[in-house]
Amino acid sequence: QVQLVESGRGLVQAGGSLSVSCAASGDTICISAMAWYRQAPGKERERVAVITSGGSTNYADSVKGRFTISRDKLKNRLYLQMNSLKHEDTGGYSCSATTSCQGWADYWGQGTQVTVSS
Repeated sequence: QVQLVESGRGLVQAGGSLSVSCAASGDTICISAMAWYRQAPGKERERVAVITSGGSTNYADSVKGRFTISRDKLKNRLYLQMNSLKHEDTGGYSCSATTSCQGWADYWGQGTQVTVSS
């Protein structure tokens, strides 16, 4: 199993920057991909960015060019650097990990709140 804990919640003005991180523990050697998701009030959860074990990344169209996902395997940490923030980026941000040691499994953190004031 994998445990995930996010940090870096905050309130920032539109146009500003914020970084959130996720600490992974447990069977981290089994992690194949990690991702950031967000959910705004009244909206469905959406995947913001994903990074594979090989370092390939993919972003939602709404954040391309503004957000950067990165992963430090030695520290077992996942990061999301968010620049040029917009009010619509407000939401609860959660990290996820997909493991593949004994079949496929997904794990989730509790999430951290990001609020962008307009």
